Amino acid sequence: MLRQLLRNLADNTNRNSFAVKLRKKRFLIFKSLIGNFLNDEITILDVGGREIYWEYMDFIKPNIHITLLNLEKEPTKYNNFISIIGDACNMSDFNDKSFEIIHSNSVLEHVGSFNDQMKMAAEVKRVGRSYFLQTPNYYFPIEPHFYIIGFQFMPVKMRAFIHSHWIKKTHEYKKSIPAVKSIRLLKKKELKQLFPNASIYREKIFGFTKSFIVYENFKPNKNGDS
Repeated sequence: MLRQLLRNLADNTNRNSFAVKLRKKRFLIFKSLIGNFLNDEITILDVGGREIYWEYMDFIKPNIHITLLNLEKEPTKYNNFISIIGDACNMSDFNDKSFEIIHSNSVLEHVGSFNDQMKMAAEVKRVGRSYFLQTPNYYFPIEPHFYIIGFQFMPVKMRAFIHSHWIKKTHEYKKSIPAVKSIRLLKKKELKQLFPNASIYREKIFGFTKSFIVYENFKPNKNGDS
């Protein structure tokens, strides 16, 4: 019952969920950073994003052109959105500084090992003139993908057992191993390694740091800390 409650709170497809409200609060930071550019023609690459996110953020503006990069094409209905298939760790289709802004929400933890995360970080810094990325905090008590307290601190075998016998209830232990290993939450010191020149904002809930936002080459943000 607790896990289902947490899933409902974290449902980012429900406009009224706690997760969407949290994203709107986070988006205010993003808007404050790009405030000087809101009336200009802006190109944004949203790595792992969807058009509905920008709808929920009330940010459908004809002068802001958004490219959605995902493993599969996403449906779009606005003229200033395009969807392409691509790999966050290899954006070789784009030249250096192709986009004004790289935006990414909860993707960095999904790309694989720390080496893969390094590749994504390098591509983000190469392709964008500035960037704004959010990723969950490894030390937040509740694992945000499986909705279990302390799940990320458990050994892989224990996580796979819980995933196969309780979460999915398939009892297919071996198939659950890649599922639980596919998510690698990051610590602040690791983010500093990936983005050594970035500012890091700690997004807090009830005194705990739920996630981190890393950004660079924007105007100073009074609400952030590094």
